[in-house]
Amino acid sequence: MARPVTLFTGQWADMPLEDLARKASEFGYSGLELACWGDHFDVTKALEDSSYCAAKRDLLERHELTVHAISNHLVGQAVCDTIDERHKSILPPHVWGDGKPAGVNARATEEMKRTARAAQKLGVSVVNGFTGSSIWHLFYSFPPVPGSMIDAGYKQFAERWNPILDVFAECGVRFALEVHPGEIAYDTITAQRSLEAIGRREEFGFNFDPSHLHWQGVDPVEFIRAFPDRIYHVHVKDAITTLNGRAGILGSHLNFGDPRRGWDFRSPGRGGVDFEEIIRALNHTGYSGPLSVEWEDCGMDREHGAAEACEFVRHLDFAPSTRQFDAAFAEDT
Repeated sequence: MARPVTLFTGQWADMPLEDLARKASEFGYSGLELACWGDHFDVTKALEDSSYCAAKRDLLERHELTVHAISNHLVGQAVCDTIDERHKSILPPHVWGDGKPAGVNARATEEMKRTARAAQKLGVSVVNGFTGSSIWHLFYSFPPVPGSMIDAGYKQFAERWNPILDVFAECGVRFALEVHPGEIAYDTITAQRSLEAIGRREEFGFNFDPSHLHWQGVDPVEFIRAFPDRIYHVHVKDAITTLNGRAGILGSHLNFGDPRRGWDFRSPGRGGVDFEEIIRALNHTGYSGPLSVEWEDCGMDREHGAAEACEFVRHLDFAPSTRQFDAAFAEDT
């Protein structure tokens, strides 16, 4: 099928885009998924400087790279989250402002609307990101959680995201939520409820990332089958569970890369995700968009890992069959 194999730049934001583009081309990638931080893609400049988007495309084209999506995970997180000191480190200063929670939520909302308009100017049709969640901290029901509290969380999500999605609709751009712990949707059941909360409007779908499902015990293939028309973008990232009887899947308050954790991310092909079955499921749904490597592995040099991951994905991808294997034996009708 030769889907585009791209590299998500979010974990490379310390590197100037010019340098990363050169490296990504050398690694074998055909495109980049641009993060809206570092110098990779600036929403304000895209909207205020008439030459900005063309210059970004020219930069990529010099390295024979394309762009199919941009990503604004960090700002999206602040739309529904209950804001605290952690958010200051991930938000641009004009969104953080004075740090008062209601103002941060409001500015994040406006920035996501602006992101849709910036994507339109760049000429891409998908913005990947997070939604945040006011109810993630209630995932374990003790003290007992009344259903009304969960209902209120989904109601708030709809109230805050519907106006954002209105702008996405105006721009002809779709928002792809990366289903992920800490978001309004983090597994198949919560993804379904999220769609229902916004009336299943077409502007909202998913950035499918199997790594965040695998360690929870959620089958990534079943997620694709549950939402065949809502997979708007795909991340290729791996994860592994290393349960040894001492640590569990909740992370034990240990940071990524700590060998005592019960699970961690791995470079694609080096964890427990069954990418073969994922490609078959994507083929069945007709997904033809990018396979975007989101490279995270604390135990491996990132340039080695990114180059290896590109080769892995290119070898992994294949087109679906156009005929039954036993069609030669079928009787003429």
